[in-house]
Amino acid sequence: MCCLPCHKRDLALRYLSMAILSVANLRFGYGDHIVLDGTNMTLEHGEHVGMVGRNGQGKSTLMKLIAGLGNMKPDEGQIQLNRGSTVGYLHQDPILNLELTLREEAQSVFAELEKLHAQLDVISHKMAEVDGEELDKLLKHYEQVEHLMQAAGGYAVDHQIEQALHGLGMGDDTFNIKVKDLSGGQRGRLALAKLLLTKPDLLLLDEPTNHLDIEGRIWLEEYLSSYSGAVILISHDRWLLDKVVSKIYEVEIGRVFEYPGNYHKFTELRAERRLVAQRVYEKQQDKIRQEKNFIDRFKAGQRAKQARGRENRLERYIANELTDRPIELDVMSLQLPAPPRSSDQVLSVENLCKSYDNGKKNLFDTLNLIVRRGDRVGIIGPNGAGKSTLVRCMLGEQDADSGETKIGSQVLVGHFKQTHDDMQPEKTIIEYLTKRMPNESGQLARDLAGAFMFSGQDQDKKLGMLSGGERSRVALAAMLAGTHNLLVLDEPTNHLDVLSAERLEAAAQLFTAESSGWGEQAKGGGTLILISHDRWLLDTLVNQLLILDGHGGVTHFWGNYSQYIEAQNEIKKQSNLKIEESAKREQANKSKVKSKQAQKAKSQKKQNTPKAQPQPKRSGALTKISQSKLEARIMQIENEVAELDTQLADPETYKDHKRFIKLQEQHEKLTNELGPLEEEWAARG
Repeated sequence: MCCLPCHKRDLALRYLSMAILSVANLRFGYGDHIVLDGTNMTLEHGEHVGMVGRNGQGKSTLMKLIAGLGNMKPDEGQIQLNRGSTVGYLHQDPILNLELTLREEAQSVFAELEKLHAQLDVISHKMAEVDGEELDKLLKHYEQVEHLMQAAGGYAVDHQIEQALHGLGMGDDTFNIKVKDLSGGQRGRLALAKLLLTKPDLLLLDEPTNHLDIEGRIWLEEYLSSYSGAVILISHDRWLLDKVVSKIYEVEIGRVFEYPGNYHKFTELRAERRLVAQRVYEKQQDKIRQEKNFIDRFKAGQRAKQARGRENRLERYIANELTDRPIELDVMSLQLPAPPRSSDQVLSVENLCKSYDNGKKNLFDTLNLIVRRGDRVGIIGPNGAGKSTLVRCMLGEQDADSGETKIGSQVLVGHFKQTHDDMQPEKTIIEYLTKRMPNESGQLARDLAGAFMFSGQDQDKKLGMLSGGERSRVALAAMLAGTHNLLVLDEPTNHLDVLSAERLEAAAQLFTAESSGWGEQAKGGGTLILISHDRWLLDTLVNQLLILDGHGGVTHFWGNYSQYIEAQNEIKKQSNLKIEESAKREQANKSKVKSKQAQKAKSQKKQNTPKAQPQPKRSGALTKISQSKLEARIMQIENEVAELDTQLADPETYKDHKRFIKLQEQHEKLTNELGPLEEEWAARG
């Protein structure tokens, strides 16, 4: 017999039925290394949650356990998935059929649907050969199979496939390329497209934006925002987390902490929790110091027995109740040395051009730019648009086809690339950083390593033992505190977790802050050029953007990413208004023509009058044009004006100033010609 009142029992059953996933007291480790310890989480149907934490803390392990990959099972605890629910997991190393084309591999998701299509064809042929009861049975079977087919995607799968591939940056020109000939990034995007097309009840995404440019990330963001299934998202893309999730789980030292809300809310609540944790930790340390002082003072005297008892209690306290020191998040207190002062003009670019394949692939054409001290320039554009090539040409590391670049006097460039060839594997982190510090300051190197989350023994790790993300953190730390006054960062957050990206952002803000102070108190004054698809970073760090369109065009916009999006939306709004106005004018022109035709028909009916009234004499070239030619010319001009209105309403027109001026001149010329023609037509009426 149930001990719960009926209404509470119904509420509990309803809650359980809403949960698609529940994880209870999960524990998992490799030998003596405990990865997850007492993990709990619940996910409801349709709920979208983010998972963040430092690399190596167990995020991917937890996701693999939920997906049941590689026969992985928890050491303790339970993972319960709602019965009948499907799970889709984005593999970092996807299994693809290398001999199929990209389109065929994407379409393989619908293999069962194709079988249903074939089954319908067989039933249709049989129906043509039978009648009576057998025909009725086949009709029922046909309806059942058709219902299954509609549930699996129906006839619209081609559109779904193209929408997913296009959205993730795969053009039509790649559809017939064999999978074996695709790049690693293209294979990653294909795997993501396949997973999204399966539309599982629970979608597990581990860093899905790794190979996506901004357009791809926007598409994924919109797709996930409207996705009806549940989603667990591991990502360093803070903008994506902010837009898509309603809850965040932070994995830290084997434990999972839950925060309601998006990424913005998470940062606020996390700061509060860490402040409380820091106070608890400090009180515990005070207690330990007091106990140790008492033990050291009385362990050899008359109160030795009491001291030994308190020592035993202290050992149990340390073993069972002591909390770990919370990770320090504030990098802004770090005393980075001010970058050496450069000339006011840091970098100038004049008529810079670069193309490939004998001019067939145009990257940038006649680019002109001046970067001044303190500028923060972001460079964005689709994959393959030439962003990294542009930076190398600007710095003189690669030859352009034409144009000139000049680096200002006393400019010291720090260029962060995707590879770090200067790292000697036998050197430790501290040795590497110390050599790059002003005056080779070992203490500053240790402070900096700590700010970038290398603490204790980790600071003495050899560079050859570091992961890709750790190597990126070390390289960024060295550049931010080195003797550079121009930092060029090429996709610096690619291998960083969320916490590391926050550290980079905070340190870069210190570097580019307005110059202030003197001597050792000097701060800021650096110049930044940032290539990134990280919209959060672009929004926080830059004050101007270079936008490459992938076809040779480069737009210079003053403002950060949010301001750029706002400007683009305003252009679209104005464009839509102009299109509406153009449509109204076109409709009005059509109505005017119909009205004129009606007036002409009416005037022809008056010809039965015995004698027409004499018309006033008119002179001029227009009076010699026949009525049919006059009306034909009026209609032709009206059509041409309507076409020009449509072109002038297109935002692309405003990017080409010469074309815009030419269209305006044509519009004015035709309008001026139309006036006298309409007056002549009215006079004849």
